[in-house]
Formats: sequence, C-alpha cells, structure tokens
Amino acid sequence: MLNVLPLAFRHRKAFRPSPLTFNLNKMKTQILAIGRHPEILQTVVRLINNNPEWNATGAATDDEAMLAFAAAEFKLVLLGGGIEQDSEDRLCAAFRALNPQIIIVQHYGGGSGLLTAEIYQALG
Repeated sequence: MLNVLPLAFRHRKAFRPSPLTFNLNKMKTQILAIGRHPEILQTVVRLINNNPEWNATGAATDDEAMLAFAAAEFKLVLLGGGIEQDSEDRLCAAFRALNPQIIIVQHYGGGSGLLTAEIYQALG
C-alpha cells in the first residue's frame, strides 16, 4: 500500500505539544478550525475559545492544518469557507486515516450562535 500521508503524519509523535500545554487544555475539547481568510479564522478561533469547554487551534493552510492535527488530539475539525474541494478531500482523508473517529463539520458563517450550535450538535 502506498503511503500517501505527509511526513508529519508518519512521525506523529515528534510533534506532540509540551506537557504544560497539554495539562492546561486536557479537560477541554480540542477543535481544529481551518479557514482561508485570516481575519475570519481569527474570529472563529476567538469565538470557540470563549466557551470554557473548548480549545481551538486555527490553521490557514493545508500544511498548517496537517501539522496541527499531528501535534494534538483533536475531537473535531471545523472547515471554514474558501477551502477548495480537492484540498478539503485530501485533508479529510488524511485526518480520518490518523483518527477514524474524528468529527468533521463544515461551517460557512452565520454568527456565533450558529457556530456554537453546530459544534454542540456535532459533539452530540
């Protein structure tokens, strides 16, 4: 079988967060937010982090998203607007190869209330 995962995925343990970061956030649900528009991504991350139960990490590129996913144990990936379909397909396949239980949600805007509702619904 051809290994199509990026190098960062093949050496996942090399990208673990520091113990201090892990201890501060271990009780929070880890969410990876991916978006192509930096200002919107920053806002989405801030809105997610306003919930004391959640900790968001933002990624604006595929490489940032893959490195972040390899570095932490995310429960949910939030896909924002502007991500091309082929890029979205590659990211989802790579994330599911590493964690078949990963929850992936598409979010295209609609305000903080909708964002919160989408995350709660996805987490069940």
